[in-house]
Amino acid sequence: MNPIPMPRASQENRVVGATCQHCTHRSCRACRAQSLPRLGGHRAEFSTEHARAALLQQQHRNLIIYFGESTQSYWVASSSGLYEAGDWDNLLAHLWARDQIRRPFC
Repeated sequence: MNPIPMPRASQENRVVGATCQHCTHRSCRACRAQSLPRLGGHRAEFSTEHARAALLQQQHRNLIIYFGESTQSYWVASSSGLYEAGDWDNLLAHLWARDQIRRPFC
């Protein structure tokens, strides 16, 4: 009797070394970033996050908004302190709440 062979993993989920090629795990992204070139001082792996932060920075000139590659989170520096947003939605919610405090409802 021949055993049934195990199915093979698809090429999309193929693991190279200790990282997945296309996943969004923090550890996999950090490992992939080490082998990619720098673009303007930033790793190519995080180009989308840096572009998003720069876009918000243009809209909120009184704040400093950037993406930290080591923490893989967004940061907002203001006169009231430093805020870490774990993801894009958290960053937008923080900026919206900050604007609401500055412009109370009529």
